[in-house]
Amino acid sequence: MPRVFTPVDISKEEKEVRKDYFDRHTPVIICEDHAREGEKFRVKVKLGTEYPHPDDPDHFINYIQLWNRETFLAEVHFAPGALGNKPGHVEVDFYIVPGPVSMNLSAMAACTKHGLWQSESR
Repeated sequence: MPRVFTPVDISKEEKEVRKDYFDRHTPVIICEDHAREGEKFRVKVKLGTEYPHPDDPDHFINYIQLWNRETFLAEVHFAPGALGNKPGHVEVDFYIVPGPVSMNLSAMAACTKHGLWQSESR
């Protein structure tokens, strides 16, 4: 099983020293605070707010997944060159229709060189 990196695993001091590394790999979930049962709900997942991620043949974001607790909801795959072979901020919009259970969303992103990264729950 691969090691999963999460923001809470990293001390504040280390985050500051390696801010660019963590920023470009850690997914961030952007969505409204409340969703209505049975109505389409947009969930944006973005990597990097300040530092772009490489888009090289051997170093790129391979996929982003969306989870509700332990339930897998959606996934998108990227090929090398999806960002024009230039560093960029990978992002995707997922549209889900919530059911009667509460949501606790998290996202996973896989970098071909630096492994699997998990967002904070939202």
